[in-house]
Amino acid sequence: MNARVKSWTDAPSVPRFVPPPGAVDAHCHVFGPMAQFPFSAKAKYLPEDAGPEMLFALRARLGLSRNVIVQASCHGTDNAATLHAIAASGGRARGVAVVDPDIDDKELDALHAGGIRGIRFNFLKRLVDDAPKDKFLAVAQRIARLGWHVVVYFEADILAELRPFLDALPVPIVIDHMGRPDVRQGPHGADMTALRALLDSRDDIWVKVTCPDRLDTQPWDDFARTVAPLVADYPARVLWGTDWPHPNMEHAIPDDGALVDMIPRIAPTPALQQSLLINNPMRLYWPNEDV
Repeated sequence: MNARVKSWTDAPSVPRFVPPPGAVDAHCHVFGPMAQFPFSAKAKYLPEDAGPEMLFALRARLGLSRNVIVQASCHGTDNAATLHAIAASGGRARGVAVVDPDIDDKELDALHAGGIRGIRFNFLKRLVDDAPKDKFLAVAQRIARLGWHVVVYFEADILAELRPFLDALPVPIVIDHMGRPDVRQGPHGADMTALRALLDSRDDIWVKVTCPDRLDTQPWDDFARTVAPLVADYPARVLWGTDWPHPNMEHAIPDDGALVDMIPRIAPTPALQQSLLINNPMRLYWPNEDV
């Protein structure tokens, strides 16, 4: 394992765009602290600590109100760090877990009590060694009683291969980072066309319009022109998040303030911003709370 790496900036800019009150960062992570929550022996990267205090300080700096904390692959299937961060949030965070497919119902119930509302399936071979579709389907069937969803992370070149698996999932689906399309193709390119076909195949598939820093080069113009039509056409099924602390981005660390300033470029109207930042994540993660 290489030395511990840092993938975030200590001094993100204060964004010019002011998010509406109640805005949710629907995709972020925590790392450690390692002394309290060790990283997985199978981790492909070893980050410096980035715990809940740092996350919530960033949230305040960016003008956001809530977080959805997604279990980072460096913690494997031990969700203790994510649960700790949720517990520290005062009800202003929910989570997405990574679980062993053989997890029992008692453990699932404990995760639900701790604020988990979904599980993540990662198909990026550089991050995980094994992604057993049959076992994933089995555990997806078992979380349906909890009202959870599955978050699926993949790259655009395997979407066609994944379609039978995605079609078989019996719970709502959230697509991480739009399935990493090539945004240089534009809104009508092959990757976005395939993503739209997936969204059109069922009405319970959501998509995170996130990570211009991963998918484009600044000033992120290809991302904006490719993603804005998606937000406009699927306003009730899009989510947004910072992806802080930006796993594996130590060589191109993004400015979180600049990420927030992308919001009006992909959701230019107050109505679209309200859906993207508040209505949609609240419906998925805090369904019993009024917006």
